[in-house]
Amino acid sequence: MSTSTPTAVLGPTQPPAPAPAVAAQAKLSGRLMSLDVFRGMTIAGMLLVNNPGTWSAIYPPLKHAAWHGWTPTDLIFPFFLFIAGVAMTFSFGKLRDQGAPRGQVMGKAAKRSLKLILLGLILQSYPWWSYDYSTLRFPGVLQRIGVVLLAVTPVVLWLRPKAQAAVAAALLLGYWALLSWVPVPGIGAGVWEPSKDLGAYLDRLIFTTDHLWSSSKTWDPEGLLSTLPAIGTGLLGVLTGEWIRRKDLDRRDLLLGLFLAGGVLMVLGLMWHWVFPINKALWTSSYVLFTAGMGMQALATTYWVVDVQGYRRWAMPFLVYGVNAIAAFFLSSLVARILVTHKVPGPAGEPITLKGWLFETLFTPVFANPLNASLAYALTYVLFWMGLMALMYKRGIFVKV
Repeated sequence: MSTSTPTAVLGPTQPPAPAPAVAAQAKLSGRLMSLDVFRGMTIAGMLLVNNPGTWSAIYPPLKHAAWHGWTPTDLIFPFFLFIAGVAMTFSFGKLRDQGAPRGQVMGKAAKRSLKLILLGLILQSYPWWSYDYSTLRFPGVLQRIGVVLLAVTPVVLWLRPKAQAAVAAALLLGYWALLSWVPVPGIGAGVWEPSKDLGAYLDRLIFTTDHLWSSSKTWDPEGLLSTLPAIGTGLLGVLTGEWIRRKDLDRRDLLLGLFLAGGVLMVLGLMWHWVFPINKALWTSSYVLFTAGMGMQALATTYWVVDVQGYRRWAMPFLVYGVNAIAAFFLSSLVARILVTHKVPGPAGEPITLKGWLFETLFTPVFANPLNASLAYALTYVLFWMGLMALMYKRGIFVKV
């Protein structure tokens, strides 16, 4: 990762930059603030659900759905990919306006994707000095982001919006067809139970069971085949960004269009759910439409509040997350791994993880309800990193890959 000015994100309006730091204002001028705020809310939510005080005490909305269906937690990752697609249209549009050759832009995007994949593998192999690399998990969150960005880039650079929409539709319909009609050896076709779908079979075949996520080592939520519909999520973000960039739409028409289109996508996703259930682990096509529709409406709401109405003071905590999103995710995830890897003497002298010691010492004695203690730990973790990101923001430090 390098410290530099992030790629400018231009919106249909360019309202005055927010306080509090002159350096930050200068580096972020011209960005669509609502997009950064939405990204920041997504990252804050990601930290919240990934860092409970104990995994044995979590409020249901902060858990992933057991299998089919969804919870608020299941919206976070697709929101991030959707946002990445929206931002891509603005950053690439600026580069095209500057006359940058498409091959050069593609090369930069490929380097960024490879860096994200490498960061994901570095994160998953901590502690590096004693890690058994024969069991390194190959898929992961940052790896999926990198692959999706790499796949979406040529579509954005060489195809017009109608063709981009056609590619997205082909990916979603094709994924549905593959999971519905291609038989899995020994199981058959159209079986969408854990480890029994076509994607899980291909992951075991290609990665082998030593390099997968689940405790059973039989499937992975960021597997190869489910990356196809995840690319569709990114492309729906791209199409949304292309819509926002249109010069012939006023704010009212833009907001109305985003809300209506988002509602249509959500309804289509719910209808598809009847035959191809909404499922985050499988990243089903119905899940893509539903979450993209909800993301579209969430972005429209944020745009109306922040960029149209000008209510910004409340958004500053999320803005500082949003302009350093990858840094916040990587560093917070690395520290979380350190806290569960290294041990200290517990109350009775027994070894206990640093996280366990913090939770038992600072939170359990204060909160009688384990659920509240676990939530308080997660909120404290979010606030800690928010403070660090605010300090970086004040100093005008923005880290990009």
